[in-house]
Amino acid sequence: MQNTRLGILLMVATTFVFAMQDGISRHLAGEYNVLMVVMIRYWFFAAFVIALAARRPGGVRAVARTGQPVLQAFRGVLLAAEICVMVLAFVLLGLVESHAVFTCYPLLIAALSGPVLGEKVGWRRWAAIGVGFVGVLIILQPGVAVFSPAALIPLLSATMFALYGLLTRYAARQDSSATSFFWTGVTGAVAMTCVGVWFWEPMGGRDWLWMGALCITGALGHWLLIRVYEVAEASAVQPFAYLQLVFAAALGVSVFGEVLELNVVIGAAIVVAAGVFTLLRERRAQG
Repeated sequence: MQNTRLGILLMVATTFVFAMQDGISRHLAGEYNVLMVVMIRYWFFAAFVIALAARRPGGVRAVARTGQPVLQAFRGVLLAAEICVMVLAFVLLGLVESHAVFTCYPLLIAALSGPVLGEKVGWRRWAAIGVGFVGVLIILQPGVAVFSPAALIPLLSATMFALYGLLTRYAARQDSSATSFFWTGVTGAVAMTCVGVWFWEPMGGRDWLWMGALCITGALGHWLLIRVYEVAEASAVQPFAYLQLVFAAALGVSVFGEVLELNVVIGAAIVVAAGVFTLLRERRAQG
């Protein structure tokens, strides 16, 4: 049964948990190598998806079965790489500006859905995409003398995440969400281990506690997201995913001493408005 109100509450909880995860990631990646931090996080993530798969009918073997292993493996590696890029953005730019730029990923999905999935994108959605990218330019301020190329890092992350989302949609034509989730965790863990193990650094006792919190928030966030889509339609709850920007900004300002610049606030508001319009148009088209 569909329960939109419960779905919205779960989505709010999901965005809060993911914002906490991002704050912990920023703290740990500021002290240790990004690749090592993401690698350890993925070890826990892989154990989580394997445990979920083991509880399903047919066990791990049934869940892992796919007719498109190359696509599934590429998705998993792409998401792991995207997380590394985004965590690096947190360290270099902070949570506020990184999330402000990253919020454009639904617009990128809309723009790329035509060439990647063959979906039709009407002029209204193209207009919203254009408006959204005006918002991104306001955030990045590419014309000012102090423009930093590092500001493009969260934009790269958003592009990678948009491609991951489109490939997940494509994979869903043949595989279940459980299969895609399993491959995401396992292949990401394998890829990060191959790279991250070379950057291992000794970690202090208190930071191991933070690492444990990072792993738990990651697993909890994904579990909550699964529950969201079990009880409500994606189009009804997706606009509330933008609350992650609000929570992350609050965390950045209160904990990390970041500053809310006026151009970031204005640009982010434009991007979010364009994104919500795009989601509403998609919902109307599906209805």
